[in-house]
Amino acid sequence: MVTSTLPSGPIDGNLSRYFREISRFPLLKADEEYMLAKRWREHGDATAAQTLVTSHLRLVAKVATRYRGYGLPLIDLVSEGNIGLMKAVRKFEPDYGFRLSTYAVWWIRAAITEYVLRSWSLVKMGTIAAQKKLFFSLRKLKQKMNIVDFRTLTSEQSEALAERLNVSAREVVEMNNRLSARDTSLNAPIAYGADGSGIEFQDTLVDDTPSPEALVAASQERNVRHALLEGALATLAERERYIFVERRLADEPKTLAVLGQVFGISRERVRQLEVRAYEKVKRAIEAEARAIA
Repeated sequence: MVTSTLPSGPIDGNLSRYFREISRFPLLKADEEYMLAKRWREHGDATAAQTLVTSHLRLVAKVATRYRGYGLPLIDLVSEGNIGLMKAVRKFEPDYGFRLSTYAVWWIRAAITEYVLRSWSLVKMGTIAAQKKLFFSLRKLKQKMNIVDFRTLTSEQSEALAERLNVSAREVVEMNNRLSARDTSLNAPIAYGADGSGIEFQDTLVDDTPSPEALVAASQERNVRHALLEGALATLAERERYIFVERRLADEPKTLAVLGQVFGISRERVRQLEVRAYEKVKRAIEAEARAIA
């Protein structure tokens, strides 16, 4: 991927020039984006890829700003997000029918999230999914519960937070202590403009609620999965399909005995048909997924 022509990063932490530079790159219409993506995918057109990247630099800056509350330099967050954006462009498939921004936001957030976790040396505390969730959710939940003291927690507060986050009170206290070690005043000013005006630190804390892009992407992913499953079910014989649906997809699965009575066969035969149907569905989905990957 070409990177040498990206706008240079700000010097001495001054982001104004960088933001002015990226604002000059025009946003792409859907048909323009599609043609550029096709040129990159099919012909390796580096200029087309570069245009896709630069037209989405503002998206990276927007996402990166949401993570400023973790005490890391914004330019570093932006740089990591740009890496995620370039990975997204490299893997983007325009024929799937959605916009690059919808796809790229996942790569951008993933790159920034990994950078935040590395910078906080979370590996020393463990990197399981539950702790990552706790790391990124604790601040927001404390704000929702009007717990404004970011240094210490009372036992009642830690218990309440633990219950909401489905972790132990000890984990909440440990994570809070870790976060507090690098907290600054919530009212500390962060200047963005040349005139020195800006916003306060509390305004830049990360928002963990799904963005519109994330909601669209999740909906599209569900649609893809549904289509894959529907296609796989179509490969089954009628009896296999009925058993598979009733055993694997129903909210209240039927027992082997009940299905055996429906078809006049033994429970063991129903189990065999279920296993066979499952293997057929699995192979069909895997084959289709490889075909569109």
